[in-house]
Parts: sequence; structure tokens; C-alpha cells
Amino acid sequence: MNLLQQINQEQISAITAKKKVPDFRPGDTLKVNVKVVEVTYDEKAKQNKTRERLQAYEGVCIGRSGVGLDENFTVRKLSYGEGVERVFPIYSPLVDSIEVVRKGRVRRAKLYYLRGRTGKKARIAERQERSDGGEDSGKAG
Repeated sequence: MNLLQQINQEQISAITAKKKVPDFRPGDTLKVNVKVVEVTYDEKAKQNKTRERLQAYEGVCIGRSGVGLDENFTVRKLSYGEGVERVFPIYSPLVDSIEVVRKGRVRRAKLYYLRGRTGKKARIAERQERSDGGEDSGKAG
């Protein structure tokens, strides 16, 4: 392991000690709480005021990319009938928490085909965990 990988691993372990990053895959529905910083200028006090709040962004994870600290994931949701995608770095300080709402069963690593689908065609089947610890392949038999 070279020096850069070692430093990256130390940083990842320091971040994961503070906040928990769940195991998720493409096809899973995620709820990502993002810190939004609003800066306004106060005329009376002649200074900038910063307000910080959490905003939830819930949608389907359509892909993950990168390795280590540079890893990020793309979440797609429908907002007022229009598809909206957002890319989040996993270890960003602006990402407060990630919660897996439901697990989806897909056979692709990148779900870009969902961009062309709406309604029932864009549905993803739910992934069932097997009782013996393995994952359900989805095939009867």
C-alpha cells in the first residue's frame, strides 16, 4: 500500500468514526440528508449571517463511481414530473446522513436506462434477503 492509499484510508476511517455510511448498491432507494448553507447580508449589523439546515433528498441510486475518498453516487428522483439527478460524494461533510429506505433488485451496475422511463416502467423490484445469509437471486426453483 503506497503512501497516498494509506492517507486516504486513515481519512476514511476518521470520517466513518463520526458518521455511519450504510452498505447500498444501485437500485436501492436512499434518503440523503444534505446540509444547505444559506448566507444573507444583514444591512443593520453590516455583516453576513449564515444559516444551516438539513434538506432530505430521496430517490433511487442509479450508480456508484470512484474509489476511496473520491467515491460518489448518483441519486435520481422525479420532482413535479421532471427527472432530477444529483451526485453526492460519499464522504463529503455536506452529506449529513444516508439512509436506505428500500433495497432494489437489479442486474446492472449503472441504471441509466431509468432516464427514459416513467411510471410503472421505471419500477424496481424489491430485493429479499435470504435466511441463510446469502442474497436472493430472484429465481424460483
